[in-house]
Amino acid sequence: MRILMLFLISFLTSALLSVFPAAASATCADAASARSALERIEMVMATGRYISYQPTSLQIINGQPTQANEKSIEADLKVLRPRFDGIITYGALNGAEKIPDVAAKLGYRSVFMGIWDVTNAQERENVIEAAKRQPQIVNGVSMGNEVVFGKRASYKDIADAMASFRVAAPGIAISTTEPFHMFLQPGADPLFPQMDFLLANVHPVFESWFRTAPDANAAEFVTNVVDKLAGIYCGPVLVKETGVPTAPAGEGYVPLRQASFYVALAQRFKPERMRAFAYFSAFDAPWRADDSGPVPGYHPEEAHWGLYDAERWPKLVVSKIPLLPEEPGK
Repeated sequence: MRILMLFLISFLTSALLSVFPAAASATCADAASARSALERIEMVMATGRYISYQPTSLQIINGQPTQANEKSIEADLKVLRPRFDGIITYGALNGAEKIPDVAAKLGYRSVFMGIWDVTNAQERENVIEAAKRQPQIVNGVSMGNEVVFGKRASYKDIADAMASFRVAAPGIAISTTEPFHMFLQPGADPLFPQMDFLLANVHPVFESWFRTAPDANAAEFVTNVVDKLAGIYCGPVLVKETGVPTAPAGEGYVPLRQASFYVALAQRFKPERMRAFAYFSAFDAPWRADDSGPVPGYHPEEAHWGLYDAERWPKLVVSKIPLLPEEPGK
């Protein structure tokens, strides 16, 4: 019976991905201007680890952001540093623009800065200024997170924003982030010539089979998605978000499931220069249960994606992630 279930889930996963059209040939940007930055990204993909990070002191309360402070950011990043040397952020306002400065002091090798609002000139300028201050580690920028999926902009809008940013900051590798299926739509074609690398969100927990499936199949789903993306895009592919929240337990979200998923994924998905996954996310964010996002409504699981809780205490999964060597790659 178990063998039959594994076969059916594998078949359904392949069938799901097969409905998306394949491009005639893989496409990506001419990354000559950002080659140095891209090489550093690829090195961390192959020999280090990225984690998606929002400062614990930066919250959205009644629609208004709090201000992240450098002392709190430093406390956050000190907790993460033994196991991670790459950071992926979501915005560059309200104190988040200082993350690279703190990361540099703590020995991080790479920071992708997020630009939440691609129309915000101040946010774009904050990324450029951070890259000037910390040119060795500000390697990449993500122009938006699930912006097209959330109907905040079109594919062309994002492609134009990336092209404009490249003119202003030619040395920074550029991407955007969408759920994986958005990149597989024909309308996504304008993005690929502008992206130096691809950032995709791949969440098995949102698939109908996840709750009853073994974690090996959830890991297989992630790797199959990356295979599909690599068929349409010729640059590095980094899974920016994948994971399992640790609550509510009634939905099957528990610390043990989070840990076992990442163990299975690490066994199945061996990082390399062209393909890797980031851990999602660093810390629980209780305020996010009521946060407005692409999918309206109350989403209690959104508060519990962290590998650490909101007080920076490690969850079970952290014990399953080996410490990084002092000399990366050894």
